[in-house]
Amino acid sequence: MKRAYGLVMLLLLCACAAPPPRPAAPPPRDVVVLLPDDQGKTGSVVVTGAGTERVLSKPGQAVAVSKGSAPGDPFVLSDSELAAMAGPALRALPPPPAQFIFYFNLGESELTDESRARLRDAARTIRERFPVDVSVVGHTDTVGDKRYNYQLSLKRARSVAALLSAEGVDPAIMEITSHGKDNPLVPTGDQVPEPRNRRVEVTVR
Repeated sequence: MKRAYGLVMLLLLCACAAPPPRPAAPPPRDVVVLLPDDQGKTGSVVVTGAGTERVLSKPGQAVAVSKGSAPGDPFVLSDSELAAMAGPALRALPPPPAQFIFYFNLGESELTDESRARLRDAARTIRERFPVDVSVVGHTDTVGDKRYNYQLSLKRARSVAALLSAEGVDPAIMEITSHGKDNPLVPTGDQVPEPRNRRVEVTVR
């Protein structure tokens, strides 16, 4: 009988023992990641918290942050880690702008033979991107006065826009601008016939 009483007491002690405390849940944590642009370059960003600063300046560099705590040490994500973390967001971004440059002979608004040959391919690329905005900007070299070159570069821009429209690009999304000789691709003095400045730049966004 005495032995049975001791067994009951042991069972009661086991039943009354308090369960061990659970470890506290870690605080919510976010990760700040510095993503590269379409050229693979980045600027830099400073992450601060609890009087501590962390500078991110490399593509894929990241730091973990929690509310009320100092940010952790920066680390660099591998390509697979970056894809797993930010892949859906990156895929949702619009494609980077595409640019085409077409050249002209001195004083003319007709494309050079080489540029004319490339225009059809450019038009096909533009159509395939379904852009919302296409800027068509005319330029000249520095031969002639400012007024003459403004009119000439405007004529060049309109000529390229008309050719693109004939190839199926919606004219409603094309914005035509003339810069005359004020924005040379290759800086020169005045009255210098530089072929690379006689151009129309088409930027697709």
